[in-house]
Amino acid sequence: MDGQGLLYAIIIGAIAGWLAGEIKRGFGFGLIGNIIVGIIGALVGGWLFGALGVSLGTGAIAHIITAVIGALVVLFLVGLIRRA
Repeated sequence: MDGQGLLYAIIIGAIAGWLAGEIKRGFGFGLIGNIIVGIIGALVGGWLFGALGVSLGTGAIAHIITAVIGALVVLFLVGLIRRA
């Protein structure tokens, strides 16, 4: 991954992590935590959509939506683990 791709992933991750934290209240991890949740969410969302055969298209908005959905799944799983 080149520098521009890494920067793109960090920006998408930050936006997705922040949005997921806003949607699912009580899961604010700070800037670095949101970036990590967003990047992991992007991976989970990409895998999940690929397994289901769903495509949101291309572009930044599609990537953000995919990452937010994946981040929400990650936050849901974290919530289950915290309660256990």
